[in-house]
Formats: sequence, structure tokens, C-alpha cells
Amino acid sequence: MKNIDKTTLPSPCWILDEKSLIDNLKIIQNIQKQSGAKILLALKGYALWKSFDTITPYLDGCCASGLHEALLAQEKFGKEVHTYSPAFKDEEITQIANISHHLVFNSPAQFLKYHQKAKEINPNISLGLRINPEYSQSPKEIYNPCGLYSRLGTTIDNMDDNILDYCDGLHFHALCEQDSSALESVLKSVEEKFGSYLSKMKWVNFGGGHHITRKGYDTDKLINLIKEFKQKYKVEVYLEPGEAIGWECGNLVTTVLDIVHNGIDIAILDTSAEAHLPDTIIMPYRAEVTNAQEAGVNPHTYRLAGNSCLAGDIMGDYSFKKPLAIGDNIIFEDQMHYTMVKATTFNGVKLPSIAIKRLDGSIEVIKEFGYLDFRDRLS
Repeated sequence: MKNIDKTTLPSPCWILDEKSLIDNLKIIQNIQKQSGAKILLALKGYALWKSFDTITPYLDGCCASGLHEALLAQEKFGKEVHTYSPAFKDEEITQIANISHHLVFNSPAQFLKYHQKAKEINPNISLGLRINPEYSQSPKEIYNPCGLYSRLGTTIDNMDDNILDYCDGLHFHALCEQDSSALESVLKSVEEKFGSYLSKMKWVNFGGGHHITRKGYDTDKLINLIKEFKQKYKVEVYLEPGEAIGWECGNLVTTVLDIVHNGIDIAILDTSAEAHLPDTIIMPYRAEVTNAQEAGVNPHTYRLAGNSCLAGDIMGDYSFKKPLAIGDNIIFEDQMHYTMVKATTFNGVKLPSIAIKRLDGSIEVIKEFGYLDFRDRLS
């Protein structure tokens, strides 16, 4: 680890802004205090564990999507561990149950298969079932867990009352970067379908997708929804945002390696959309670039492209007030969530370094990657 200035920053590099992270956490802490809800960090969206010392005072724990995330939560976060997976494996369930405070099953069949073993391993563990309210306003179908033929959660038609003697809670997840008004609609569907079960539970987990830290989010409505639900059903309420923790609190800094022309000027960067910004291809999602606008708005338009062999390794077309030059930095904004956790070494492209801009303005490089990181994950 080392402290450096911006002129000697490695490239590419993710830079977490510690102040912005704390600003997000204070918003979430206020919701906890006013609503009485417990809020967990969803590691699937944000798992930069060297920032956990900053995060742990504000949150109640982590939610994990399987064994490895659960181990990270236990080892590096040290508070509540809530584990859910679409399906658990026989060889992992013992270890998962041993370190989890809540264990959530995706189907009654998995619940009935593992509940007894989980309790034998960890008598204090709280067991739950993920339900599918079959309603979502998700803006992208690929991120809609309640869509047609979804494998995620149990529909009311597939509910099995045989689990009720052992089930402490219900979990649902139906949002994607949405406001509390979307949650309000989801809750209506949850109550319509599963209302008869809610008062029998000790807790209900509202899942993630709550865009709590986005400007304009209606936090008052969220607080009221939680308080009303808690009072009506006498349950503990959990939320598990990931994106909201890392929202707008860090960038990916890259460098122009070459500029070519083929009907349009193309800037080839030392990063990759395919490897480092996969949502720009999968979703598709357009990342904001510092000092750039849509193509044609400014005098100089470039296609920003990755340094891999994939023809579609393209971030998009952006315009700049001044021409780009080889060696210039290109900064992709808001890259702390769902980037590091998805990044790969496709084509042997080096993973970006990781740095933290501390409260005093200093920048600390906490991780740099090299050939061995590529080699040793393959065999």
C-alpha cells in the first residue's frame, strides 16, 4: 500500500472516495434510526473489504449469495451474516450454516432438505424462505427477479405449509435502482399473496434495489412504509442494498493508448468494457465520463473502446471540447458498485488497481494486480 498523488496514479484504477461513501452511509443510518429497520450490505454489489472499517459502524451486517461471500462477511465485516442462494450444495451447507445468522432458502424443497441439518449445526440460526410476489416494476427484464419463468423465490402457488413450523422469516427482492414508490407497489402484492403468512413470521427481508442514496429518493416514504409494516405484522424488517452503499462514491480512471479512425475517431483505452465494465454491454448501460457529453454535442466525438479482441468491447460514443491525445486520462464516473465484483481478466487484460481517496485528500493504492492474478486463477 502506498500514498501517491494523481499524477503517479496507476492506470487503470478504481478510486473510492471515502467522504462520499460516508455521506451515503449517513443517509442509510438515518433511515435505520427513524424506521427501526436493520440494513445489511449486499456483497454482490459492493465487496471492497478494505473499506469495511468505514462501513461497519453504520450497518448491521452483510447479506451473502453463497459460501464465499458469507466467509468474507464473517472474516472482514464481523457482524450479522445473512446467506441466500438459489440452491445450496450438500458439501457447503455445513460451513454456511455454521457462520450464518440467517439462512434463506429459495424453495420449500431446499428448505425441507436442509433445515434440520442447519439447526443441528447452528441451533441459533434463523431460517427463512425467499418468496416471489410476481410483481415488479424493474426497468430491465434481465434484472427482473419476478419476471415470467423466474427461478428466484417461491410463488404462492408453490408454497408448502410444511415449512411453517421451522420458518422464521420471508425474503423478497423485486426492485432494481428504484424509489420507495415502487416498493410500496411491491408490498401490496406481497400482502395480497402472502398476507396470511406474514404475521406468523419473526422477520421480513425487503431485499435490495432500493436506490436510497440517489438524489431525489423519497426516504420519508420508505421510513413510513417500514414503520407501518413493522407495526401491522409485528416483525423485524431488513433491507439489503448494495448499489446504494457505493452509489456515486468512486470512479474508474483509464488512459488513452491509441487513437484510430474508421469512419469515426476511436480512442483505445487501457481498460475493457467486457472485462471491467460489463454492464455497459450486458444491460446495456452507458457510463458517464468526466468532461464529456453525448456524441455530437461537443466539437470532438470519439468512440471509447476497450483493449481486448472482442469487436463489441465498446463503452460508447462521447464528445469532448478538446481533441483527445494519447496519454490522456478518461474517467468513468460512479464505478464502485457492480464493477469490481464482476470484473474478469478476459484476454489477459490486467485488472484495474484499487485506491482509496482518504478524508484528508491523500490517495492510498490498496491493491495492484499483475500476471500472477491472471495465471493462478486458471490452473
